[in-house]
Amino acid sequence: MKNIVKKTVLLLVISLAGFSSPALFAKTIKIATLSPEGTFWMKQMRIGAKEIKKKTQGRVKFKFYPGGVMGNDENVLRKIRVGQLHGGAITLGVISKFVPDATIYELPYLFSSLDDAAEIRKTTDPMLSKAIEQGGFVNFGFAQGGFTYLMSKEPIRSLDDLRHRKSWIPEKNDVGLSVYRYIGVTPISLPLSDVLTGLQTGLINTVTTSPIGALALQWHTHIEYITDQPLNYLTAMLVIDKKVFDKLSETDQEIVREAMSDVYRKIDAQNKIDNIAARKALINQGVKFVTLSEEEKAEWEKIDNFVIDEMLDKYKYNKALYEAVTVHKHDAPKFH
Repeated sequence: MKNIVKKTVLLLVISLAGFSSPALFAKTIKIATLSPEGTFWMKQMRIGAKEIKKKTQGRVKFKFYPGGVMGNDENVLRKIRVGQLHGGAITLGVISKFVPDATIYELPYLFSSLDDAAEIRKTTDPMLSKAIEQGGFVNFGFAQGGFTYLMSKEPIRSLDDLRHRKSWIPEKNDVGLSVYRYIGVTPISLPLSDVLTGLQTGLINTVTTSPIGALALQWHTHIEYITDQPLNYLTAMLVIDKKVFDKLSETDQEIVREAMSDVYRKIDAQNKIDNIAARKALINQGVKFVTLSEEEKAEWEKIDNFVIDEMLDKYKYNKALYEAVTVHKHDAPKFH
């Protein structure tokens, strides 16, 4: 009888051990992105997800919703907050409500070149990542989208030219709204998914985006001129709700961090190459780059201090981060 009891207890222990094995606590992390399937971004994120699944022995899996099927970045963020999604590949400024410092890379004329941006980001990326984590998200690095330019059906050389255009601006883009306040006009705010239709119907005739963005979103088919004056620096990232991420074991967290950080380093490097190629592609397709005179450039560059002052007042940036980001910008407004 004692042997039977011992065997029963042993079987029960083995059974319970089986039910508590790590594989049965697998977590599927749901990630949404505007990036279409088949793009370099999606290919790299899927490679990273495959590596994570293998190294965690299936405990951590990723399910992606590409191509904007979950809505724009604002919708994705809302769905993360209510638990419908666990994360998203989004632009930095979208999380400004939770992380005020997240808009800092968007400030106009912040970097003089892509190389300048890369050098400064060696210091500032870790500082910004820390702020993002304190705001409730885990991110794995930043992927540049390149500089934005004004793109229109008619050439734009001056602020007065821009006042006569029907300009699109992303939803809830505080930096962009500040630019247009300086200019003295009201832009048209549309979701990213509606911009192409807006260009087709004539609702708008001017957009601000990077060369790679113009090609990827097919906006280049409805613009003829690009003002060759870089405006601001686009940056995107992959974020996961910290509450979700913290439920993973420390070992699995480290695996996810290592794999996805590597993915975003690759995307960041490739995007620099792709933006240079995209500029050449736009020229080859007949888009004309409008070269500004030094006097015209000086007119545009008066915008930056006005906008930076407004953003400093609104977002109360971290002083150390602000000073590190503007270290080479000698005319930047003093921190206040």
